[in-house]
Amino acid sequence: MSTRLAGGQPPIEGRLRLAAALILLVLLVFVIRLFQLQILEGDELRRRSEQNSVRQVRLEAPRGEVLDREGRVLATTRPAYRLEVIPNDLSSRDRTFAALGQLLGAVPAELDAKAGSSKGIRRFRPRVLADDLDFETLARVESHRFAMPGVRTHVEPRRHYLSGSLAAHLLGTIGEIRADQLEREEFQDYRSGDVIGQTGLEASFEAHLRGREGGRNVVVDVAGRQVGDPLLEVPAVPGGRVVLSLDRDLQLAAEEGFAEVPEGEPPRMGAAVALDVETGDVLAMVSRPAFDPNSFAGGIDTATWRGLTSDEWDPLQNRSIQNHYPPGSTHKAIVAAALLQEGVIDPQTTAYCPGFFRFGGRSYRCWKRAGHGTVNLMDALRESCDVFFYTYGEKLGIDRLAIYVKAFGIGRTPGLGLGSEAPGLVPSSAWKRRRFGQPWYPGETVSASIGQGFNLYTPLQLAVAYAALANGGKVMKPRLVLRLETQDGITVKSFPTEQTGEVPVTPARLALVRRGLRAVVEEPHGTGARARVPGVEVAGKTGTAQVVRLDRVEGLKENEIPMRQRDHGWFGAFAPADDPEIAVAVFVEHGLHGSTAAAPIAQRILARYFEKKNGGPLVAATEGEQNDSGD
Repeated sequence: MSTRLAGGQPPIEGRLRLAAALILLVLLVFVIRLFQLQILEGDELRRRSEQNSVRQVRLEAPRGEVLDREGRVLATTRPAYRLEVIPNDLSSRDRTFAALGQLLGAVPAELDAKAGSSKGIRRFRPRVLADDLDFETLARVESHRFAMPGVRTHVEPRRHYLSGSLAAHLLGTIGEIRADQLEREEFQDYRSGDVIGQTGLEASFEAHLRGREGGRNVVVDVAGRQVGDPLLEVPAVPGGRVVLSLDRDLQLAAEEGFAEVPEGEPPRMGAAVALDVETGDVLAMVSRPAFDPNSFAGGIDTATWRGLTSDEWDPLQNRSIQNHYPPGSTHKAIVAAALLQEGVIDPQTTAYCPGFFRFGGRSYRCWKRAGHGTVNLMDALRESCDVFFYTYGEKLGIDRLAIYVKAFGIGRTPGLGLGSEAPGLVPSSAWKRRRFGQPWYPGETVSASIGQGFNLYTPLQLAVAYAALANGGKVMKPRLVLRLETQDGITVKSFPTEQTGEVPVTPARLALVRRGLRAVVEEPHGTGARARVPGVEVAGKTGTAQVVRLDRVEGLKENEIPMRQRDHGWFGAFAPADDPEIAVAVFVEHGLHGSTAAAPIAQRILARYFEKKNGGPLVAATEGEQNDSGD
């Protein structure tokens, strides 16, 4: 006799039917879900699956090389190995970072923090843990990498400056593109994280040096490791070459000159520029103190950046073009040309120098307190007599003088193409009224006649002016880049020489000035004897630019004068004196005297130039008779 439920059905049959209904319901859910995945969402899921298994790898383009005029590489690209992790592929973070900590000699927690925790698509993007690995570290990581899913090494092109700080300000720096730069039209095809030229030639020729990035599609396994060959690869195209007018040998000679400092003296600061007098080619350009642009190549660290930006002497500043200074007695060569052309003096005109010049109730000193006695123009240039130029500069007047100074290229930017250039300053009566709302006083012309007062030159401007003195009056635009080439050496653009002005002085009168400048270096009592080059006659002019009033340092020995209060030293020169080829301007900041600080650096540059030209080293120069000059 069977037991029945109230409905008359056996209990076991009801349970079976309920179970069957549940099974059918579950099967229906699976069928519906399968239909959704296979039919409704199949294309989208297939695409997402391929994205997970096929990854796009960006191939950065090597920046183009920068070469000197003889084809020697100054800046190139080298491989740099980077250690990265892909957060999505990390199977065991603790174990992975503990292992990496041992391999890298790093703290696992710091590595974990660098990797971060990403969500969404960002979890597939690589995070950098270590940059520019040396080969020993790279080998250790590679030998264990397959036991660490999500870890990979990646090679990227890294900017490399072969000689460190050599020509650093000229070559410039690179760095990650800034947000404000991304908004500019010229950077519309860049994206956040891209590296671009930020200063110097790197910035000026960014479009040519950049190159074109490539990419590859690779298949990866569940651990993020590449499987097989790439499915597709578009190679990166390296950037083009930039061929400079610079001569690496002359650049090195100039920088060695700044590095050679008497014992107990601080490092020399300042700038030096060497130009071809006929073409305006920049053969050397130095600014000191300097920096190593390699520090910027992989992203500069905070400590290095803070050290550069907090240095009171501003090593990032290009003193050859961005700073301007009173030119001191190097200005006298231009004043002499103006005096001759305007007929204020002739070669026989003399002045008596008792060691001072009285004008307007004030006494203006000559650097030589005992005086030079009676001097003509040749004497005044050779021995840098201030009184001669006080006397006749005042008679010429500031406005007539300003016309000639401007004609030599002062007061306007030379147009080198490296970004901001200081224009220098040529004072005049109209300028002073605009600037200060005051008239020009004749006593101010006295100071302006020897390169003091309001006069301001950049070292590059002095080099351009002395090149014009040397070549017969042609003011040449400085040319730093000779041509742009493809990576294969095919010229795509050349830069011709360009004359930007003509000095309004007759060739005969310029020849008289050149005679006087030759006497400065080559004759007894000349202030520039330390610039002599054996076998070559050099013409030049020393200069000392006063920084503070004389009464503030009077009575102090030179080594007792605070650095900030020491005078600047200048030297402008060209050689050979009778048929000039090269012009040089050297500025030593707080160097005290052009004769002792700047002239020897110019001598190094000139000597190296003629060594190369003549195919061998020159006989050691003899300093000869030295003039105990304040210049």
